Amino acid sequence: MAKHASREGLTVVITGASSGFGKGVAQKLSEEGANVVLAARRTALIEELARQCGPNAVAVTTDISKEGDMQRLMDTALSRFGQVDVWFNNAGLGILGSFTDTPLKDLNRLVDINMIGTMYGTHLALRQFKKQGHGTLINMSSFVSKVPLPFGAAYTATKFGITGMTGGLYEEMKLDGHRDIHICTVHPWVTDTPWVEHLANYSGHEIVLGPVDAPEKVIGIIIGLIDRPKADVDVGFKSKAAVASFEGMPQVVEYLNGRSLLGMLRSAPEAANSAGSLHQPKDEGTEVSGEMRKRLKKKLTGDK
Repeated sequence: MAKHASREGLTVVITGASSGFGKGVAQKLSEEGANVVLAARRTALIEELARQCGPNAVAVTTDISKEGDMQRLMDTALSRFGQVDVWFNNAGLGILGSFTDTPLKDLNRLVDINMIGTMYGTHLALRQFKKQGHGTLINMSSFVSKVPLPFGAAYTATKFGITGMTGGLYEEMKLDGHRDIHICTVHPWVTDTPWVEHLANYSGHEIVLGPVDAPEKVIGIIIGLIDRPKADVDVGFKSKAAVASFEGMPQVVEYLNGRSLLGMLRSAPEAANSAGSLHQPKDEGTEVSGEMRKRLKKKLTGDK
């Protein structure tokens, strides 16, 4: 099976590449021979990842909420590899806790990263794709863009925005006749990445969520979209079931989701408020997988 040959010459830009989905996608694609352009704020981590990925990888320190950083990311990709075939807007953060207890500067910062940052990447990618005549844009959203999350209203809003923007652009590309420009939105369930470690937390408790999906499932879906683009993908049974249930019984699902999340938060140990990685990146949370499954198991079994 000639996996390496199938990716040779393919250039993929990946934001949020220092951990989680971004890191996993970069590792897999580089193994298959693709050129990977790695973007994140944590310079040392993406430089080490680029070294591990080999000569066809380049690291670009990037705060996606800054237009200049995103333009430099595109310029670097073009100067190094000549074109961009896939742009994966993956970087994003979250906030859990009472909306009114969360500082406005943190709410604004979340919108800047998740929504504005994704818009910058989308704008740059589509302009380049139109010049080339081809390209695949993959935007990371969430099941919460279809099933609102209490105590995560701002996060939900940014994912609604990403899903709406990407859906509109999918239709726009079709109407404009761009048959070789593909637009994809990915909606995973809660997944065991370091997302919680970087989360802003104003709940008053440690964040222990579950059940969670394995990151490999989502990474496989993302890479599959390069070969078989699809406009809208709900990843896994739990995500699909949540969306279908909400469409059929919205009030019931809203109530159950809210009670379930509130119960998880209140039963967890107390924790101080934290802005997480919103304003400054944190040193921890550097792998593809997080420790969410271990923490949930510990909570359920009472293990120390």
